Amino acid sequence: MNFALKLRRNLRRLVILLATFCMVSILISAYYLYNGYNQETELSEGTPEMECGDLKLLPYRLMEMKIAKPIDISKTDPVILVFVESQYSQLGQDIIAILESSQFQYHSEIAPGKGDVPPLTNKGRGRYALIIYENMLKYVNMDSWNRDLLDKYCVEYSVGIIGFHKANENSLPSVKLKGFPLYLHTNVGLKDCCVNPRSPLLYITKASEADRGPLPGEDWTVFQSNHSTYEPVLLAKSRTSENIPPAISGHALHTTVIQDLGLHDGIHRVLFGHNLNYWLHKLIFVDAISFLSGKKLSLSLERYVLVDIDDIFVGKEGTRMNVNDVKGWAITQSNRRKKLSVLLLDDTNVNQTFEKYSSQLSTEDEDEGDDLLMKYVDEFWWFPHMWSHMQPHLFHNESSLAEQMILNKEFALEHGVPTNMGYAVAPHHSGVYPVHVQLYEAWKKVWGIKVTSTEEYPHLKPARYRRGFIHNNIMISIFMTHLSNYGNDRLGLYTFSNLANFVQGWTNLRLQTLPPFQLARKYFQLFPEQHDPIWQNPCDDKRHKDIWSKEKTCDRLPKFLVVGPQKTGTTAMYLFLVMHPSITSNFPSLRTFEEVQFFNGNNYHKGIDWYMDFFPVPSNVTSDFLFEKSANYFPSEDAPKRAAALVPKSKIITLLINPSDRAYSWYQHQRAHEDHAALKYSFYEVISAGHHAPAELRSLQNKCLVPGWYAIHIEHWLTYYPPSQLLIIDGQQLRSDPAAVMDEVQKFLGVSPYYNYSQALT
Repeated sequence: MNFALKLRRNLRRLVILLATFCMVSILISAYYLYNGYNQETELSEGTPEMECGDLKLLPYRLMEMKIAKPIDISKTDPVILVFVESQYSQLGQDIIAILESSQFQYHSEIAPGKGDVPPLTNKGRGRYALIIYENMLKYVNMDSWNRDLLDKYCVEYSVGIIGFHKANENSLPSVKLKGFPLYLHTNVGLKDCCVNPRSPLLYITKASEADRGPLPGEDWTVFQSNHSTYEPVLLAKSRTSENIPPAISGHALHTTVIQDLGLHDGIHRVLFGHNLNYWLHKLIFVDAISFLSGKKLSLSLERYVLVDIDDIFVGKEGTRMNVNDVKGWAITQSNRRKKLSVLLLDDTNVNQTFEKYSSQLSTEDEDEGDDLLMKYVDEFWWFPHMWSHMQPHLFHNESSLAEQMILNKEFALEHGVPTNMGYAVAPHHSGVYPVHVQLYEAWKKVWGIKVTSTEEYPHLKPARYRRGFIHNNIMISIFMTHLSNYGNDRLGLYTFSNLANFVQGWTNLRLQTLPPFQLARKYFQLFPEQHDPIWQNPCDDKRHKDIWSKEKTCDRLPKFLVVGPQKTGTTAMYLFLVMHPSITSNFPSLRTFEEVQFFNGNNYHKGIDWYMDFFPVPSNVTSDFLFEKSANYFPSEDAPKRAAALVPKSKIITLLINPSDRAYSWYQHQRAHEDHAALKYSFYEVISAGHHAPAELRSLQNKCLVPGWYAIHIEHWLTYYPPSQLLIIDGQQLRSDPAAVMDEVQKFLGVSPYYNYSQALT
């Protein structure tokens, strides 16, 4: 009895103690949760001047080192899938412009209402390394089937997602994002944006002082979450207390870009609360691509800059450099070598150009400026322009062009100006592209030029499409800032100095320079795929036509091509075509006879002047039809793209026969020409040879079989030409009924007058 009573009393005490402990634990937990929430999402309004760089004042959760799910880049191709709202949506165009400027591969799709996604894998490999939604609500509100499909792909292949939310007048002030522990607060006006220095996302972007002033627009979306998977990237203050959603009305900083570390569902995401109009969003967007692709889609932090100062010794009176201008340049150059932070770049030279040194074009003060500049001649790199700023494409004779260059060189030698840079710039980029052969030859003979610059390849605008190329052993680079000098105007120095300060203050980019020749070599090391140019029709671009020789004409380009393949009747087709009074072929080649073979081989690098020299000037541009027949074009990887760039409106004719008959015909052709492999091996041995067969046997096999892969080659041509410009002819019918085939060809070409092949071939 006593034992039972004692046991009951002890149990009662134990229950009371446990209840008291639980109550205290609840109170303590509530206290810390409440204060922890405040620390995570709210900063005291008593610290209005707080900066992101002051770690002591940041929310405590930002101080923690959170471990994100690692990104495996090995299972996907380096391609970005972009879902845009429409073909013309501004944000979609801005996204694609940045991808193109960075030379990242991408595939764009219009985001469907139900969320249907294109094929995401190919033979067990992911097609896309990153997915971008112009409107992230299209992703959030996908139907469950497609959403599960996409999320599983992202988890399995370690693919991240970037999304944008742009509020409008219909947006709810506050809403929880469907399926996520994340709240959105919309239509907020913000100011004083700063970067979270602890963000693992940062690559190019450097956390600096706050960007003071209002952010563009009053329709910002800010993010709020209590989940550890989310990390703020950009934060900003509200402009006013008006129109602030109650849930965040007491917060000092609001998150405009937030990173999902993948701790919630295994998927990395970066969400933007506005479009890309704000410059910091553009920087963070590039960093997000780099981070989410595991640096697969990323550019080096090493950046090279070269500043060309043009027209030093020419120009109208009052626009030339005076003494103060020259001193300004010299001081800037000297200070840069002392590595002062306010100057352009460390260890950088400014290129100066020299033309003719004429007092007739200047005031006395400007003459003194020229004299002083000569005293600083060793402080700069120098390059030749053209005497009196003449444009090279106006010179049709190479020797006349060289004479003008020699005048410039004599001036340089007389005044002790260095002439060994191997770099030149043509006035208005005349003659560089479209190529003026006389310029390239004169440059090499007079100056030993190895590199030049242009803004015209492939076109001036948009600038992000510009590329470099190599022609006639001269490297053409696009990295050139071309600035004309104007007397008494230091805006150039001010601009470049402050631009460098900005880049060094807000980015981790390492600015440096190299002399032009080394800089061009560096460029083509970075972009080796740009060695070979793609020649375009100069008459399709007004700027190109303006800087193209007036003695040249696009009328000498063919209106149609007979592309082959070999041994299908192309020679017979050629002979039938030249019978027509309005159809004219190219002049014969000493090496390849009636075939030019321009688009498929090394002849392409000789340029379009070389190609057009094979064609006469038509007597009647409208009715005369120039053409060429090169049977090697059909199976070529390069020919369709090259042809479409130069003659995009040309029509294409191909002849096909049974591929086995074609293969045997080629084999017999090689035997007739005493090819060693064809004489040594039987036709069966040729077509049945395996991977381990001798090289000469496999080479003959490829020439027999590869041109007969008709479907593959036709699909390649249709990538660059519409079906309406392609005519496929039955080679057997051409042999049995040539008149009927030629009537079909005349109709396809639209040539007149009608030529009666039935009568001519009788």
